Amino acid sequence: MTTTDDPATSEHHTGTTPSGRRWARASLLAVVFVCAACGLVYELALVSLGSFLIGNTATQASIVLAVMVFAMGIGSLAAKPLQPQSITAFATIELLLALIGGFSVMGLYAAFAYLSLYTPGLVVVAFVLGLLIGAEIPLLMVLLQRIRRQDAGTAVADIFAVDYIGALIGGLCFPFLLLPLFGQLKGALIVGLVNAAAGCFLVFVVFRRDLGRTARVVLGVCAVAVVAVLIAGLALAGRFEVTARQALFRDPIVAAERTPYQDIVITERRTALGPDTRLFLNGDLQFSSIDEYRYHESLVHPAMAGQHRRVLVLGGGDGLALREILRYPDVDEATLVELDPEMIRLARTDSRLTRLNESSMDDPRSTIISADAFSWLRDNRQRFDVIVVDMPDPDESATAKLYSTEFYALVGAHLAPGGRVVVQSGSPYFAPKSFWCIGATLADAGLQTVPYHVDVPSFGDWGYFLAGTTTPPLRLASPERLRFLNESELAAAAVFPADRPALDMPASTLMDPRILRYAQGEWSVY
Repeated sequence: MTTTDDPATSEHHTGTTPSGRRWARASLLAVVFVCAACGLVYELALVSLGSFLIGNTATQASIVLAVMVFAMGIGSLAAKPLQPQSITAFATIELLLALIGGFSVMGLYAAFAYLSLYTPGLVVVAFVLGLLIGAEIPLLMVLLQRIRRQDAGTAVADIFAVDYIGALIGGLCFPFLLLPLFGQLKGALIVGLVNAAAGCFLVFVVFRRDLGRTARVVLGVCAVAVVAVLIAGLALAGRFEVTARQALFRDPIVAAERTPYQDIVITERRTALGPDTRLFLNGDLQFSSIDEYRYHESLVHPAMAGQHRRVLVLGGGDGLALREILRYPDVDEATLVELDPEMIRLARTDSRLTRLNESSMDDPRSTIISADAFSWLRDNRQRFDVIVVDMPDPDESATAKLYSTEFYALVGAHLAPGGRVVVQSGSPYFAPKSFWCIGATLADAGLQTVPYHVDVPSFGDWGYFLAGTTTPPLRLASPERLRFLNESELAAAAVFPADRPALDMPASTLMDPRILRYAQGEWSVY
């Protein structure tokens, strides 16, 4: 492979006239813009995938950014000996970047689903992508100098200005365009195609006369192969995602949705007790239809002992807590605030969920709102007799804020006089630090708490905190006989065994989300 990469002779070929040089320079800067956008999308795709699969967005972002920035520095140094062959080197790097970046999400998803090697795979992929991205700028600088000689400071300013603008556009396109329209798998592959197209345009159009015949043929064949593989990946992405997702679950998947907020999966299998329908959010079990009534009866009915004409549910997008609330004929209004509109849609339309929640979301007393609970509480001034906080466990950054002093203070401000709030609080057996930290956080928000726990076979020992501005009594006031909970069971629920005593834990706040560290640390061993 031969090229005429000598800067002293290249101007004879690239941009022989002032207008030609201006066109070549503008084209190169446009490629810098596109490459920068693609590079940032690759970074964001890795962070986003990790937050969906592993949780803890802060940790995932730290790993990806730290490894990629480190690798970019090495890539810049590694590009120095490639400068005499800058055209062919840049073409090779862009094709590799398009191929590896395009398939990065698919490869890491496969590592997670089939090999349980996600984090090592993430480090390797982030390092390789950073290495290639870091080599781009030095080579592009050389190519810019080939087109028109200019002082180094001006060339650096031009390159980096366009590079940063491209990063801005890529950063905005990822959450607002690529994810909603194509999802993570196809989005990364499409960006890989764009990356390959930009590199090919620069090499085969702008610098076509600077490449020898052999180099054009070899690079052309490689470019066609990379594009063909990426297109094949796009065609097979849907089938791959279905197969890989099923590998993560024991039971057959009957419904699945990837939303901007979470990965929703419903599985179902036949058992001796009937169909076992299970809901998973980001891989975490939310309920099993075999025993969900134990969880939801224990969550709702102790809080309903007292005035309960106006009830608020925060979370609980499956409609099961709402079902229990609506068993009380004297409930005038039940408001449910759920972040994910797709979860609301499934709860209203999926026959498996409507059978379980008894179409509670379509009850005339129900008001369903799609909003972030924290923001909704800040903007709303209504007061409620009962507030049910049925949020996913605080093992991710996004949910940890919903277990903070600040959040519980907002909840308390929306309680009517004599009102009660109940919070699902995880397992006092498997995660005792997390459980008692929630109690301490409620107390730090000015609420008086009563802890209790029950056995839910799908979860194990599971706990709750009943709270109010004064200490609420732990009693039952059900309009009908319940399947699980009764006065004797509830009285026993207030007793904690000697091997799981109350712990004196600090509160969790927005600025110091201790609950996140406790939850991740305790559940990681199970």
